[in-house]
Amino acid sequence: MEQSDSVITLRPLEVSDVDHFMAWAADPRVVRYCSWEPYQSREDAIRYIENKVSLHPYYRAICVGGRPVGSISVTRNQGKDTLRGELGYALAYEYWGRGIATEAVKMATQEAFKERKGELERVEALVDVENPASRRVLEKAGFVREGVLRKYWKRKGKTRDVVMFSRLFNDRVLP
Repeated sequence: MEQSDSVITLRPLEVSDVDHFMAWAADPRVVRYCSWEPYQSREDAIRYIENKVSLHPYYRAICVGGRPVGSISVTRNQGKDTLRGELGYALAYEYWGRGIATEAVKMATQEAFKERKGELERVEALVDVENPASRRVLEKAGFVREGVLRKYWKRKGKTRDVVMFSRLFNDRVLP
């Protein structure tokens, strides 16, 4: 890979990215621990991008060499919960194990803290206990493991335990 082909960037996900989106959103390996099932149709993916992604305050495409290979988001909570946001991400299978997700998590977290300075104090991430790769991503990105939340959510018909991670706005930034 040439240097320019390995540059990781974040940008808004557009409807024109739908074919790239389908590369990870339709892959059962990628969505195994996600709340949603693999996308089956391009039309459903377009509706999702138009009706959800475009309205989301922080939903970005993870790009490598300008090509979308995943997505990352940080929620904007309401009321008394605006001080925290929840991080979520997905990356195309062929890009796993290259440090791309770790770099994207670092970038998105810093951007979210910068965009919501004075408001956002904490970014949280919940990871299925059976997903060690995602736990490593968060640890390498400077998130702190806070503990296991037992029987916290139901995913794909099964009650699951999750590990809570967090990063605070004043935590040391990792290189």
